[in-house]
Amino acid sequence: MSTYRAKIQWKNTGSDFNYDTFDRTHEVQFPGGLTLKASSAPEYLGKKELANPEELLAATLASCHMLTFLAVSAKSRLFVEQYEDEPVATLDKNAEGKLAVTHIQLNPKVKFKGEPPNPEKLRELHAKAHRNCFIANSLACKMTIEPRH
Repeated sequence: MSTYRAKIQWKNTGSDFNYDTFDRTHEVQFPGGLTLKASSAPEYLGKKELANPEELLAATLASCHMLTFLAVSAKSRLFVEQYEDEPVATLDKNAEGKLAVTHIQLNPKVKFKGEPPNPEKLRELHAKAHRNCFIANSLACKMTIEPRH
């Protein structure tokens, strides 16, 4: 078993605490020293120039899938030169009628050294990465992987 931590800090810098006007800007601090400014999504009165939890969730899944895909590829003796993704998280009502991230679509684009695996092998690599991704195994929303070429 492993544990992972982060610290979230928010402080009211205004003179009131009104839903429509309070500043949602906060910091996410990681043990390694990285501090990230974040906010709520603009639709929820946050700042569009800052990361929001929904974007961070999409990025977290994409990062875990990528790292697992790289491990699977290396163990399969496939040389990955480059990997990029543009994940999309969809916020919608779930079965209970509550707002939730109901779907995260990954859109990975992988460049291999030498002859790339055929499309079927590429799907198998992504499927194996998905099955073994810690974050994917932790989420209840629908997740799809649409490799880009």
